[in-house]
Amino acid sequence: MLSLLSLPSWIPSLLSLEWGSSLVDSLLQGLVAAFGVSVLSSLLKVYFFVGCANDPQRRHEKERLGAQWASLQMVHLVGLALLLTVVPARVAALVVLEFSLRAVSTLLALSKGPGDTERLQLYLLSQYSLGCGLSCGLSFLQEGAPHRTLNLLLSLGLAALLGSGAQRLRHHVCCFYELHSSQNYCGVCLGLLAGAHGLPRLLGRALAVAFVVGDLAAVALINRDFLSTSEAMRFWTPLTICYTLLVIYMQEEQRQQQHFSLQSQVQTVLVRMGGLFVLLLTVGRWLDLLGILISLLGELWCLVGVRTLLDLCQIQGFPSRRPGTRAVPRQPLSSSQGTAPS
Repeated sequence: MLSLLSLPSWIPSLLSLEWGSSLVDSLLQGLVAAFGVSVLSSLLKVYFFVGCANDPQRRHEKERLGAQWASLQMVHLVGLALLLTVVPARVAALVVLEFSLRAVSTLLALSKGPGDTERLQLYLLSQYSLGCGLSCGLSFLQEGAPHRTLNLLLSLGLAALLGSGAQRLRHHVCCFYELHSSQNYCGVCLGLLAGAHGLPRLLGRALAVAFVVGDLAAVALINRDFLSTSEAMRFWTPLTICYTLLVIYMQEEQRQQQHFSLQSQVQTVLVRMGGLFVLLLTVGRWLDLLGILISLLGELWCLVGVRTLLDLCQIQGFPSRRPGTRAVPRQPLSSSQGTAPS
């Protein structure tokens, strides 16, 4: 149990930023993870925009997606990078494991039916957990490396290249997709016209790989703090029970909810982080409690960024048709076409 007598022991570590790595390396890891989340967000916006553009009834939703300002995207990226920088590696590992268990449970429940909308919702809600998973993976893979900072700089360059490319793709699609796809002008837009329906499947495979690596790194990062097997069991046993109860509660809440809304997701985030907070009161450290509060802010920050996409998931049967098939308006028959030649 934590006690107030231990407060002076964690204040010096908090002030010295002892979060498993130096401040520079933590900042680089946070930036790389934030760019990874930005790639996912941009590709999801491309998919939703193409689905709205191919359906004349979704013109209002398409205008909402096209009105996303580049400056707001940059603010969201910087804010997420700062949150991922200051969150402790131990708390990031717990967030990754909790989301992975919940995602596996959700996907197993959806295996009996199509569940396309539920999968899209899962992708939208995975952004902060994905950032934590990328941060954990980098922290584990670069631990003890002789040129760690240089490796992270190279990783940041690659992540920035992918992130900027995904943002340019989103901007191009929002500005020119309808014109280019109708006039067969642009190869990128024609490719999305024919194959945008396969984008969620591609994102699902990429997320699966990222979370598998993140989960392995998370387990290794948590176990490195234990000196014996019995000490590890005293931590993992209540953690497993807490995660199981959280998954059962979330599944029951999803069955009872009639509408998927931002308010319900905020409530879900509060319950998840509250459960982890209570758990770490008994088996954690004071710095972990601060990390839970940072994670709560990060989850809410990511929810605000995908609010429009969450609203689109409420549309029954979105997208109404495969993005590769556009509705072609029927032309009225002229008088010359309506009469047969004598």
